[in-house]
Amino acid sequence: MITRSAISTIALAAMATATAAQAAPTAPDAGEAQFRSIYKELVETNTTVSSGSCTLAAERMAAHLKAAGYADSQLTLFSTPEHPKDGGLVAVLPGTSKTAKPILLLAHLDVVEAKRADWERDPFTLIEEGGYFYGRGTADDKSMAAIWVDTMARLKAGKPLKRTVKMALTCGEETTWAFNGAQWLAQNKRDLIDAEFALNEGGGGDTDGKGLSEGGKLVNQSIQVGEKAVQNYRLETRNPGGHSSIPVRENAIYELADALARLRDHEFPTEMSDTTRAFFAKAGAARGDAMGKAMQALASNPIGSPAFAEAEKLVNTDRTYHSKLRTTCVATLLDGGHANNALPQRAGANVNCRIFPGHSVEEIQTALQKVVADPGVTVSLVPPQRPLAKAPALDPKIIGPMEKLSAQYFPAVPVVPDMSTGATDGIFLEAVGIPTYGVPGPWGNPDGNGVHGLNERIEVKSLLTGRAYLYDLVNAYAR
Repeated sequence: MITRSAISTIALAAMATATAAQAAPTAPDAGEAQFRSIYKELVETNTTVSSGSCTLAAERMAAHLKAAGYADSQLTLFSTPEHPKDGGLVAVLPGTSKTAKPILLLAHLDVVEAKRADWERDPFTLIEEGGYFYGRGTADDKSMAAIWVDTMARLKAGKPLKRTVKMALTCGEETTWAFNGAQWLAQNKRDLIDAEFALNEGGGGDTDGKGLSEGGKLVNQSIQVGEKAVQNYRLETRNPGGHSSIPVRENAIYELADALARLRDHEFPTEMSDTTRAFFAKAGAARGDAMGKAMQALASNPIGSPAFAEAEKLVNTDRTYHSKLRTTCVATLLDGGHANNALPQRAGANVNCRIFPGHSVEEIQTALQKVVADPGVTVSLVPPQRPLAKAPALDPKIIGPMEKLSAQYFPAVPVVPDMSTGATDGIFLEAVGIPTYGVPGPWGNPDGNGVHGLNERIEVKSLLTGRAYLYDLVNAYAR
């Protein structure tokens, strides 16, 4: 799942200079009860990789769409023999135009593991409490999956669309080593999901620290336009070893430690894209402090210029902004040695890299070899190998409707384009030529709402307002 701490930082600062508004109230919707039923069933279907089934969740969502009038030919349930529980669903609602390309609604069904003993509430029982829905996946990403299923059902009941609308619910986004449905569709069923562009997770709003139902304010909405690629590398050293009573300097652990120290001290080159320039310009303008001025200076000056270099010194003090400006690589796992009384014969480390769009995993592998500067340290790719990160264009035809609707639903709240430093399944679609955008609409609090952690939650008002916003957004593109 994508992390959004960068926007949270902006949100807190924006309060000082911008007037944030409550979400515009939405009219009562007769279909809300049906939507809540879909959402509840989805959250209460365990889809963890260890003991759950995305296939079952996909089948249940297909049943809802069939009840809404979809023909069997418009619903494709898929899985592979090797991964029978990691299936998904593609639904297609044909449009009348023979020239307008389809749009694709993407969401993932799988969720991060959740141990009942650690949670205050059963993670696989949807609980509404204090203005929030609690449960694993309530935010990431079953909120969006349920909204898309509900949207497809409502579109089916309405007037014919000009543009074909497709929906793909997939499995495997949360586990880099497991079967990934979005990747499988992109590689094996490209025609089935073919679209001019896709709408995905990764965007959304942030509050000032409290939910709107608690008296908080919504201080920004973001549109995710591109993301970094995630790739793991293994650094390894080997040595003949020997008895620990007669140590030598040539020690596999020491050699690895020296390499990791060099990695720690290495700074990858500063880079900017159209998305990050727009991000720093708009996010900086929302602040009234020195950091905001420095962010705007980055956006308006060329890399390497004195003005840029001076501004970057301050911007780099924020860990999220620092990451937005370059590729980052960090050691995350260590192993080594084979006995307490023996010199190590082998030592290894996993290095997790978040690669700025435009660089291949092999290019970063070469860069790491230069950083460690030791032929005794091997640098190898750890499977799976993800595609090259490609940032979609800031296309006004796509961004414009998001901004227009955001102004209606969230008056006076700035809309900020953003490049995620995390990762989503959008990278697999972009690799085959389907630009993918993280949409505004639902919002969260700066603490992350327990996503990937304990007591995951989403504000009820966020979910229901997001449902209304995204339904209107799809209509804006499709009619």
